[in-house]
Amino acid sequence: MREKGIPCDVIWMDIDYMDGFRCFTFDKDRFPNPKSLVNDLQLNGFKAIWMLDPGIKHEEGYFVYDSGSKSDAWIQKADGRPFVGEVWPGNCVFPDFTQSKVRSWWATLVKDFESNGVDGIWNDMNEPAVFKSVTKTMPESNIHKGDDELGGCQNHSHYHNVYGMLMARSTYEGMKLANENKRPFVLTRAGFTGSQRYAATWTGDNLSNWDHLHMSISMVLQLGLSGQPLSGPDIGGFAGNATPMLFGRWMGIGAMFPFCRGHSETGTIDHEPWSFGEECEEVCRLALIRRYRLIPYIYTLFYLAHTVGTPVAMPTFFADTKDPNLRKLENSFLLGSILVYASTMRDQGLDKLDCTLPNGTWMRFDFDDSHPDLPALYLQGGSIIPSGPPHQHVGAASPSDDLTLLVALDEHGKAEGVLFEDDGDGYKFTRGEYLLTHYVAEIQASVVTVRVSKTEGLWKKPKRRLHVQLLLGGGAMLESWGMDGDVLQIMMPSEQEVYKLVSASEKKYRTCLESAKRIPDAEEVSGQRGIELSRTPIELKSGCWILKVVPWIGGRIISMAHLPSGTQWLHSRVDINGYEEYSGTEFRSAGCSEEYSVIEQNLERAGEDESIMLECDISGGLILQRKIYIPKKNPKIFQIDSSIIARKVGAGSGGFSRLVCLRVHPMFTLLHPTESFVSFTSIDGTKHEVWPESGEQFYEGNQLPNGEWVLIDKCIGLGLVNRFNVNEVFKCLVHWGTGTVNLELWSEDRPVSKQSPLSISHEYEVIEIP
Repeated sequence: MREKGIPCDVIWMDIDYMDGFRCFTFDKDRFPNPKSLVNDLQLNGFKAIWMLDPGIKHEEGYFVYDSGSKSDAWIQKADGRPFVGEVWPGNCVFPDFTQSKVRSWWATLVKDFESNGVDGIWNDMNEPAVFKSVTKTMPESNIHKGDDELGGCQNHSHYHNVYGMLMARSTYEGMKLANENKRPFVLTRAGFTGSQRYAATWTGDNLSNWDHLHMSISMVLQLGLSGQPLSGPDIGGFAGNATPMLFGRWMGIGAMFPFCRGHSETGTIDHEPWSFGEECEEVCRLALIRRYRLIPYIYTLFYLAHTVGTPVAMPTFFADTKDPNLRKLENSFLLGSILVYASTMRDQGLDKLDCTLPNGTWMRFDFDDSHPDLPALYLQGGSIIPSGPPHQHVGAASPSDDLTLLVALDEHGKAEGVLFEDDGDGYKFTRGEYLLTHYVAEIQASVVTVRVSKTEGLWKKPKRRLHVQLLLGGGAMLESWGMDGDVLQIMMPSEQEVYKLVSASEKKYRTCLESAKRIPDAEEVSGQRGIELSRTPIELKSGCWILKVVPWIGGRIISMAHLPSGTQWLHSRVDINGYEEYSGTEFRSAGCSEEYSVIEQNLERAGEDESIMLECDISGGLILQRKIYIPKKNPKIFQIDSSIIARKVGAGSGGFSRLVCLRVHPMFTLLHPTESFVSFTSIDGTKHEVWPESGEQFYEGNQLPNGEWVLIDKCIGLGLVNRFNVNEVFKCLVHWGTGTVNLELWSEDRPVSKQSPLSISHEYEVIEIP
C-alpha cells in the first residue's frame, strides 16, 4: 500500500490468525509473536484489528472454555445443560452476555488479549450464527439467565436481537479495562438500538455483484437513520469474485461511506486494488486519496453525530424534505453538506449519469480527480467544509498541516461551516481540550470575506496556512492563501469572467472524463471459486412482479418483488435460501445447489408470457425441470411448474428410479414477523391460523390445505396466496425462522419412470386482506 501510494490505516485479522479458530489464541506457526508483528505494522502507520467470535470451542483444557465453565457462563438448553452448536472451531458453547458476571468475565479476557498489541476488535458471527441449523442461529427455547434490568431469565427469542450488542458492549468494556485513556474500537456484525455506544457496524457477508453494490447505499443510510453513524459494507463484496469494474466502482462509493473497508472470503481471488489491473488500481488510489483529503470534514461530522445525533451519511431528501422525487433516489446520499452522486449500474459510468439535484444551490467540485468510475461531488450552497493534505495514514497528519476551506455561497451570498479538532484519541475533549472553529463567508460589493466567527474549547488555533477555494459552479473556483485565523478576501470577477471560468472548467471536466483510462468491463475473472456469484440474475417482469432467478446455483428465485404494493416477499443470497426445490425429503437434497441449464427463455417478447425453463441433472438418470412464468393474460400471478423426470433410468431397475420426493422449499421474508401468520382451510373444512409461536408444523391427509394457503401480514393488510393442485401435494410444512417462514409443498415419496414423473404446479398472487 505504501509503495503504491494508496492510503490505508488498518490491517484486519480474520479468524485464520487463531489456533484452530479458538478465540483469544494465536496460530504459533503463522503468528509466533503477534506483539512484534503489531509493532512493525505501527511503525509503518498501520493498526491491527483482530476478530473475536462468540462461539467458544467445547474442549476441556482450552483455557477460555475451562474458565467459562467454572463461571457458569454458557447459554443453556431448556434442560439446564449448556447449549452446544457447531461453528468454525467445531462444537461450541456460547457466552450468556445477558448476565453482568459473564460480561465481566469476557471483558477480562479482552483486557488480557489486548496486551498482545491489539488496536481494535472485530466481533463477527454474533447474531449468534450456528451452523447446521435451518434458522442459522440457536433454538429459541434456549435459556438466558439475564440481569433483572434486562428482563431476567428468559428464552433466546426474548434476547436474540440484543445478543450481538451485548457482546460488543462486553468487548468495549474489556478494551476500556486495558487502557482507560484510549477510545476502544469495536466492529460488530449484529447490533440493536444503542449499539453505536459500543461499536461500529458493517453490513455483513454481502456478495460480489452489482445488486449488492446498489443495496449498500440504502443499508448505510438506514443504519444512520437508526442511530448508527459509523457503518459500511465489505467493499467489493465478501462472497464471490469481484470484477475490475465492480471493485473500482464500489471503492469509489465506499470511500465516501462513514466506515470504509475491503474484505473478502477465503477461496476467492485477491481483492486488493492492484489485483484488478492498473486502471482499477488508479481509480482506487484516487478514491482513497479523496477520502483522506476529507478526513478533517468527516471527523467533524462524527463530532456532530456525537453531540447532536445527526447521521454522518444521510438520504438525499434530507436536503429538501418537500420534494417527493428525492425519496426515490437510490444512488446518491449526503455526506453532511456534500452530495455524493454515484453510478451503481455496470453499463453506466459517471459520464452517462443524469444527476437529480435538490432545490437550491449545488456546486460541483473535485480534487482534479474526476473519473467515469468515481462519484460526482456537489457542495450545498451556504456551506464551508474543511479538507487537508492526502496523507497515507491519519497518523501522518499534524495540526500545522495546511488547511483548505471549500466555500459555496448560497443565494444570499453567505456560507458557514465548522471544524472540530482534538487529540484524535482519548477523552481529554470531555474536559474541554479541543478546538471547534466556526467559519463564515459573505460577499459584499463584489468582495467575498472569509473569517473565523468564533471558536470553542481550550485549544489554541495552530499556526498554519489557510487555503480558501471559492466555488463558482461547474467545478470552477477562485483561490486565496493566508494564515488560519486571519481575514481572507477574494475579489469576485465580472459575470462575464465568471461565465468564462465556468465554461472552461466544464470543458476541462468533460475532457478529463473522455480521456480517463476506464476500468475494463471484464466479467470473466480467474479464480478458485465464487465467480458465479458475480453473474447477473435473470429477471422476469410484469406490471405486478419482478422475479430474479439464478440458474447457476440451484435455479433459485432470490427475489419476489410485488410492484403495486411495493413489497418484497422473498429476498435471499444468491447461494442459499430463497426459493429452492429438493429431490428428497432430507434437507438440502439434490436439486437445491446444482447448476441448472436454461433450455427455454421468453423475456420481453410482445404477445408472449414472460417465462424461463430450467433443468438440472440430479444423478441416477433423473432431471429436475422447472418452468417459471408470468402469464400475459393474468400478470397478477406467477406460476411454477416443476417435475422430476426419469430421462435415462437403466433397464436393470425395471425402468424406475430411486425413491424421490419433489419438495418445494421457498423461504419468505417477513416484513413484520410478530404480525404475520399463515391462514388456510383444510380439506376437512377446518380453518387454521398458524402463528410463529407454533414453530414447525406438518399438514397431510384431511388436514392438508384445500388447494391454497395465505401468508398474511396484518400490518400492511396484504396476503401472499399460494395455490396448488391437491392431487399433486401430499404434505405441507410451515417452518418459522427468525424473520422468515417456509411454506413447503411435498409430493408423494416414490420412484419415477419415464411414464410417471413427479410434478407440482402452483402459483402466487398478492391480495388485499380486509
